[in-house]
Amino acid sequence: MATSLLATDGYKFSMAEAGWPLRQETFYYSHRKGGLQVMPLDLAAFVRGLLPEPRPEDYEYLARYDYEMGVGFKAAILRKDRLSIRAIPRGAVFYSREPILTVTGPSALVSWVEPLLLQLNYRVQVATQALADREALARALATVTCEEQKAIALETLDAVGVKPVPITVDSEGYMRRVRATVKELVDIVEDPARIFEVGLRAATCLEHHELALRACKEEGVQRTSNVEGARKLGMIPVGTMGHEHVQRYGSDEAAFRAMRERRPSRSSYLLDTFDTLTSGVPAAFQLIREDPAAQDSIRFDSGNKKLQYLYAVTRARDMGIRPVNILEDGLDAAATREFEDLRRQVGWEPSAQFYGYGGHIVARTMACPFTRDRVAAIYKLSCTGRHPVMKFGNELAEGKQSIPGTPVLFRRRHGSGPIGLVGQEGEPVPEGYFPLMDSAPESPSLVGTSEVPSEVRIAYTPATQALADELKKRHFPQGR
Repeated sequence: MATSLLATDGYKFSMAEAGWPLRQETFYYSHRKGGLQVMPLDLAAFVRGLLPEPRPEDYEYLARYDYEMGVGFKAAILRKDRLSIRAIPRGAVFYSREPILTVTGPSALVSWVEPLLLQLNYRVQVATQALADREALARALATVTCEEQKAIALETLDAVGVKPVPITVDSEGYMRRVRATVKELVDIVEDPARIFEVGLRAATCLEHHELALRACKEEGVQRTSNVEGARKLGMIPVGTMGHEHVQRYGSDEAAFRAMRERRPSRSSYLLDTFDTLTSGVPAAFQLIREDPAAQDSIRFDSGNKKLQYLYAVTRARDMGIRPVNILEDGLDAAATREFEDLRRQVGWEPSAQFYGYGGHIVARTMACPFTRDRVAAIYKLSCTGRHPVMKFGNELAEGKQSIPGTPVLFRRRHGSGPIGLVGQEGEPVPEGYFPLMDSAPESPSLVGTSEVPSEVRIAYTPATQALADELKKRHFPQGR
């Protein structure tokens, strides 16, 4: 069955229109944590199987919700023959923070695939647990959300040569937990219109996410980032800006202006691509002060959001502006109560503060523990045109800065040193290593990996380190 063009997040469409949909770009996939893991499938074939087949009615639907797509996007989304995919082979083991897949091609197309590709993490976790501990696997898969999630698990077990375990589908139980979670959030903010759902990338499959959306709608939440889900359930698709958009422009102000000046709808300025307080907030407030009637919003994402929030509302008052505040990333009921208390303390109107929830609604309500957060799966822009780029954010100590360039992965064959080296495409293979992305498929196995020393680490080659240092110096000339 062909994938719908709408089966992605709404901001993929707004960013394409405010960016360069035909520009060649590279994204990479990685898990920030989770330790040793195994790849159970042919990654290149998997990616190609996700690509959309657009229909005229898809574009008609998008236009009704202020996502009218131009000729550049429409051309880019059809250029599947322009994709270049490099990936570790089926059966290979990999470690946290290793780039195991790169997708290069027209910007709009390689960006579009992100939410569905991130759902790959569920298959990886099933495969890894199956090869490590069958009893733990049976407990983890005892109850799943839907038939599609069950089918994926069984398919993965077959791929790694592990006998099936009993799996029960309990969709109603899952929806009941989602409804309870959403009801608690609605009770806290006192209006379901102040909540929107952003959990497509936290789901294990499309059916799983549709169940979550149905439960959200039953509790009064009408907005979701899942455009296909919105179309199917009569909800409202939302989303304007992600980190990749700011990375493309290389500065917060340029990126914010592009969104403001290339799309007629209200903009939501994402603050933390480089640094929230020194870059994101000043750039956003400059634009908001120029046109306060536009009712643009600022979106807090990573780092100490309480500190950022207090700084932003204080600075906004000094400037005589009243931006709409949007809070996302890792929110739960406790954090929502805290920010509602802050809103009341600083005198911000309820109609000027909104909350977006992903994993809290979609993943934490699963009986199965194989969530995206468990491995911190990411898909990040690393090169736009000829320009390597990075996301820095406010959590460098937690290792959330992304990898620049067109990364390749080298695996140690013998000798000492890091077991994995992150290099650059075209770079000579370091002595004692081989290019894992160009290796032949192997039988999935974790046998012998327990002998790898606990201090094993992943490092950059000099070429990759030089790119990272150059970008840090460019964006933070005074250091940070």
